Amino acid sequence: MDHPTAPAPAAALPSVTVERRVEWSDTDAAGHHHFSAVLRWAEAAEAALLRGLGLDGLFGSIPRVHFEADYLTRLWFGDTVRVELRVDRVGTSSLHYAFDVHGPEGRAAAGRMSVVHSAATAKGAAPWPEEARRLLTGTGPQHPQTLL
Repeated sequence: MDHPTAPAPAAALPSVTVERRVEWSDTDAAGHHHFSAVLRWAEAAEAALLRGLGLDGLFGSIPRVHFEADYLTRLWFGDTVRVELRVDRVGTSSLHYAFDVHGPEGRAAAGRMSVVHSAATAKGAAPWPEEARRLLTGTGPQHPQTLL
């Protein structure tokens, strides 16, 4: 008797979690994190993700085209924060991330960041190379990292 084969589960999009501390240089005159620190933390998580996927050759050819963040609570010098970055969608030449930043009191920031594949000397965007597309769409969660 033949048994129907269940469809294979869809491959999960890549993600990474990075834990770090709020450094003095991350704070502003009020003593809590400066709004720009969240962008740097999201980019550091992106770098960890791409390195983990073996895609660090993309650096220099993935300019940012969009960044947005909602700031939910303050983070203070010395706080441990957890940055969770996820690939949200991969377009023909675009890559869209979503991220959350968690601190001692829970979710402190959330946002989105988009990049496009475009060589430094190119006049526009170019489609993702086949291997990059494969890795960006089907490798699932990567190992957590600590940057303390």
